[in-house]
Amino acid sequence: MEAKKGLLVKSVAGHDKGYFVIVKTENNFVYLANGKSRKLDNPKRKNIKHIRLTVKEIVLEEMTDRKLRKLLNEYSTGSEESAGE
Repeated sequence: MEAKKGLLVKSVAGHDKGYFVIVKTENNFVYLANGKSRKLDNPKRKNIKHIRLTVKEIVLEEMTDRKLRKLLNEYSTGSEESAGE
């Protein structure tokens, strides 16, 4: 599976472990947002090696930080899917 905009990922390395959504991709890096510590307008740059991809995709058009927080919270407390490798 390939990293692309709107894909839900889990950060597995660094200070910011947890679920994020990919806002942008660039070479071996992705830009992640979670709506709380990392807003959609100021995403975190992270090496693609330090994330685990999932199968869940999110439509980012008309997405707000509040909606993103709610969606990620529902996903993380729901079934802990591990897709990806």
